[in-house]
Amino acid sequence: MEDLSIDGTAPRPNVSTEPARPLHDRELPVSASEADRPPAHRPATPTDSAADDPSVPTEPSAGPSSSDTGEPISEDLVKLALRRVKDPELNLNILDLGLVYEIRVDGNDVSIDMSLTSPGCPSGPEIMTDAERHLKALPGVGAVSVNLVWSPFWSPDRIEPRVRAYLGF
Repeated sequence: MEDLSIDGTAPRPNVSTEPARPLHDRELPVSASEADRPPAHRPATPTDSAADDPSVPTEPSAGPSSSDTGEPISEDLVKLALRRVKDPELNLNILDLGLVYEIRVDGNDVSIDMSLTSPGCPSGPEIMTDAERHLKALPGVGAVSVNLVWSPFWSPDRIEPRVRAYLGF
């Protein structure tokens, strides 16, 4: 016999109440390096067991560098990170919007020139902080510089053509 709830209907299956995220809104990995995997998926090393023993001296780790991951910092890697930075009002990333004017990679240092949709953009500080945060999160990145420029002034013509068509411009 089937179990019934108090109101006489069949019980509902346990379904998540979170809405499904659309495919285009999913987070993409910045790189596929060992450093990006959760600790549970990393192979155990001899230093892992020593970390639990207080009598064993440990050296501070400087974190993964581009030499550790085998992947040098490139303009493409920087672009991948910047695609995660969205204008909160338009819900589009800053590369597709044409807000990033120039990307410079000098060794481990990254510098970008970017603009905003308008000088009075209320989301400007949030966008620039997110850009800096995502760039600093790249493995092996040293100094990060996000420069706000107003020349040339941004216009909808700078939006990627495929996105412009999607928006109906």
